[in-house]
Amino acid sequence: MITDLWYKNAVIYCLSVRSFMDADGDGIGDFVGLERRLDYLQGLGVTAIWLMPFQPSPKRDGGYDISDFYGVDPNYGSLGDFVSFTHAARQRGLRVLIDLVVNHTSDQHRWFQSARTDPRSPYRDWYVWSEKRPTNYDKGMVFPGVQKTTWTYDGEAKAWYFHRFFDFQPDLNTANPEVRAEILKIMGFWLELGVSGFRMDAVPFVIAQKGADVKGEPREQFDMLRDFREFLQWRRGDAIILAEANVLPKQDFDYFGDDADRMNMMFNFQVNQATFYALAAGDAGPLVKAIAKTKPRPFSCQWGTFLRNHDELDLGRLTERQRQAVFSAFGPDKDMQLYDRGIRRRLAPMLAGDPRRIRLAYSLMLSLPGTPVLRYGDEIGMGDDLSLKERECARTAMQWTAERHGGFSRADKPSTAIIADGAYGFTHVNVADQRHDPGSLLSWMQSMVRQRKEAPEIGWGDVVPVETGNDAVLGLRYDWRGNAVLCLHNLASQPLEVRFATGIPAPEGTLLVDLLTGNRNEAEADGEHCIFMEGYGYHWFRVGGLDALLKRQPA
Repeated sequence: MITDLWYKNAVIYCLSVRSFMDADGDGIGDFVGLERRLDYLQGLGVTAIWLMPFQPSPKRDGGYDISDFYGVDPNYGSLGDFVSFTHAARQRGLRVLIDLVVNHTSDQHRWFQSARTDPRSPYRDWYVWSEKRPTNYDKGMVFPGVQKTTWTYDGEAKAWYFHRFFDFQPDLNTANPEVRAEILKIMGFWLELGVSGFRMDAVPFVIAQKGADVKGEPREQFDMLRDFREFLQWRRGDAIILAEANVLPKQDFDYFGDDADRMNMMFNFQVNQATFYALAAGDAGPLVKAIAKTKPRPFSCQWGTFLRNHDELDLGRLTERQRQAVFSAFGPDKDMQLYDRGIRRRLAPMLAGDPRRIRLAYSLMLSLPGTPVLRYGDEIGMGDDLSLKERECARTAMQWTAERHGGFSRADKPSTAIIADGAYGFTHVNVADQRHDPGSLLSWMQSMVRQRKEAPEIGWGDVVPVETGNDAVLGLRYDWRGNAVLCLHNLASQPLEVRFATGIPAPEGTLLVDLLTGNRNEAEADGEHCIFMEGYGYHWFRVGGLDALLKRQPA
């Protein structure tokens, strides 16, 4: 039964169909184009693909304003194209996860249009209304600095409607049993078409109480999560929900469930933010604390670890001093920041394109407790276009070749933004060139993804911090089924030497074999190991050497 938890040692790759590959030449990515690139993803070594929203939408919020939960946007193809894609992915051993965006709909959705035009509409109570303007109408905005209110008056409905996000995204009344039943129906529909689960958007808002009479912090309805999980397991036993829930560690078990009966996975925002502070300040201390705080979880549950995603880098959980350190290092200009809390840049430009720091960052992310989630284009070091509004700057087209439009589309004027100029333009950063360069970031990433899959201790094992005697060097040891992997990362630019004990008794703990180079290191007479680390250097060691590797049990 344990081996059925495929997500414990998976590598997930997030992409937007719109931005990945245009097959029909209309300037917009589509499912036919994505299917043609499945061999590339298989070669990269990922095991699951997470698709951002592809359903019909006015696209005022990157597709997260959905107008039909049961279709495919005509710009991307048809339901037939989607099924062809999921079938082709399954043939290659790739699972497919899709975004489940059910906190709100587009204001163009037929449910909302019916609800606003007729107070007797069966969909009226599917949304959250108030006859008078609530006193907290300008509180709780998700996008401060851009969004002005959370309640908007609708002249047709002659009432105010609630929207946690933008005013064109009215919130669904998830307390309504009919709405919850519809969410299950949506899940069941896509499961039948071949998906292996969902990345559930904005989970705390989905389950929060909504209404004009809600005062203070709204209470979460956690039983709703159990209903989602039970339905998922009835329909497909190995399907999962990966929750977007940026909550404090004290709430983790509320989302996982004490009996692991709620969310299978959650993104670890606490560790993500501490990781960027560690990269900015060269200080591993707060990251070690974040790992310790988020360590407790049911055995069958898992964290999703990541560096950058399609949203801004949210720094809201850091202290003011830590947040300013990250801003100063990676987003010093106001146009690099967003919503008074985060940075909107891609990873490579944040790290000034420095190959050493980019590789350090990804080695670190791949070796953090949990399942790694990669962002499309980061494997080749794609950049961003800060002239685009808000988060669109990091949602540009995938750069395949040095040819016209980066090989993304043969259209004269693609409607998806393309980075053509500067150091991150497609003539300098693209897949084709890097595939033929054994020293490229892409070649390195393929090797590291393979290594991550060959070290199941990281996904399955118990993590123990190893004292290195230097704040700039993070040491983590993973123990699982009598085997151990030890990962070291030097967050500082200068080379240094560290001395440490593995924490495993002799003789097993006296030999380290570097999984990345094959080099061996034996403990000295006092039982400690002495390791030289280059600036921004990293090592993954198997503790116990070849004997440990041979006796390792499969996941």
